[in-house]
Amino acid sequence: MKKIINDPNQVVQDMVEGLVASSPNDIKQLPGTTAVVKTDAPNANKVGLVSGGGSGHEPAHAGYVGKGMLDAAVVGEVFTSPTPDQVFEAIKAVDSGAGVLLIIKNYTGDVLNFEMAAELAEAEGIRVEKVIVNDDIAVEESSSTTGRRGIAGTVFVHKMAGAKAEQRGTLEEVKAVAAKAATNVRSMGMALTPCTVPAAGTPSFQLDENEMEIGIGIHGEAGIERKVISTADDVAAELTGKILEDFDFTGDVAVMVNGLGSTPEMELYIVNKKVQAILAEKGLNVYKTFVGEYMTSLEMAGCSVTLLNLDDELKELLDVASDAPAFRS
Repeated sequence: MKKIINDPNQVVQDMVEGLVASSPNDIKQLPGTTAVVKTDAPNANKVGLVSGGGSGHEPAHAGYVGKGMLDAAVVGEVFTSPTPDQVFEAIKAVDSGAGVLLIIKNYTGDVLNFEMAAELAEAEGIRVEKVIVNDDIAVEESSSTTGRRGIAGTVFVHKMAGAKAEQRGTLEEVKAVAAKAATNVRSMGMALTPCTVPAAGTPSFQLDENEMEIGIGIHGEAGIERKVISTADDVAAELTGKILEDFDFTGDVAVMVNGLGSTPEMELYIVNKKVQAILAEKGLNVYKTFVGEYMTSLEMAGCSVTLLNLDDELKELLDVASDAPAFRS
């Protein structure tokens, strides 16, 4: 797969510098790190929010740094957790004295490194809490996790926690909202093509022209089932059906149909049409829908579906304004 890069070993640094150059009044890069922070951080009396993970998932996670969402995102190498020292620098940069919440996708490296960074921060007197997101229903455990993986549903957790922090909720209140969102969100994805890590130069798995992979991860992992390619309606029905089987959704829901890097929006909207029809048949009210690329896997073709069960508090927080580049509302 041809790529528009300079040096395979320099892609992350080049990407972060280019990202910051696109919004220099809003975000900055912490010196000596690949952490992206709001230029006005820390905000007085506001809980700081830090997330992150391996690169290759753009716009996640740095695209969610902005008012109403994250205060900092720490970018690791492609599909690799950021190091504890970089996370620690981000924590210090956003701490106003109100404490810092870490939002962590459930991968062993992310959990260990973010927890180590939290211990370093606590040793310096910074209050730190953590919420782990594990919304992927495809697998109960994999080689990279100690439970379900964290995927696109993490974006909803960023949104809810960011809104509560913007309202000057306490650290305990912000954590409670993030945990509620994480508990009530479910996702599942599929792929039509694999992706290629720049430094590796070869696809992460192989698919024939007439095949698709159900239940893929966002790090190029193969899925749980390989099938002959079927229609968008069939794909939407399978992903949505499995999500609905996994959680008792009631009342209002938020929907995210997420592209994985190389899927045209036309196709995502076709999938969304069927998702909406299924939810209507189930008697669920769709409060808001998000269609686009929110958490990708380099140039993988495919999509994921995410459903978030909403109560009155989560609906209110979903409506709070955000000026993060990848989630303006």
